[in-house]
Amino acid sequence: MASRSYGQYCGVTTAVERVGERWALLIVRDLLVGPRRYTDLKQGLPKIPTNILSTRLKELQEGGVVRRVPIPRCGLVYELTEYGRELEPIVLALGRWGFQQMGDPGEGDIVTADSLTMALRTAYRVDVGGSMPETTYELAVGLVTLGARVAGGALQVWQIAPAAPPVGGALPDVEPDVRIAAGPAIRRVISGELSPDDAIAGGHVHVVDGDPALLARFAATFHIEPGERAA
Repeated sequence: MASRSYGQYCGVTTAVERVGERWALLIVRDLLVGPRRYTDLKQGLPKIPTNILSTRLKELQEGGVVRRVPIPRCGLVYELTEYGRELEPIVLALGRWGFQQMGDPGEGDIVTADSLTMALRTAYRVDVGGSMPETTYELAVGLVTLGARVAGGALQVWQIAPAAPPVGGALPDVEPDVRIAAGPAIRRVISGELSPDDAIAGGHVHVVDGDPALLARFAATFHIEPGERAA
């Protein structure tokens, strides 16, 4: 656990002592996507000092949130324990809460494959996805490209570019129904501030391949209303 104690006998206090230190929840966020080597975590969090990353990983292991395990052909990787995976709905709820105040990116702000993956999982509407035909999207935001398949209400997301970490396994062999290229304005499409038609007309989002009407399906499937409470 973190060396600092708040000196209170409270469940919230215990939670904060385990995952409330700077960078800890972002490490958890990335591990919710999948197991990662130390170098993968450092690459996904480029501004974290190496000594802080090592310290946080040690604290998360001591708190029973993360464990270090060997994987063939990959060496030692970090993964969430069963206890750590219980943080997923909490992280998704925090993502929905924070999404409402994101605004436009600041200078130097980046999008990583893991952060975009969790953004899609945060915005995914299972009720809408379950009513839609099976659809596979390819979404490029800056240098990051993801695949996302919605089938029978289930969401699967995988990393296409940059090259996925070797612990991620083989990419699904499926052709996307639509390829979408976007910048920060994709946030406005997900929030409903910018309609799919206006996003295309204004050059904020480009349908590179496939039916442009599928952008409206994407916007309905991945959507966060301003002021919406997490389910």
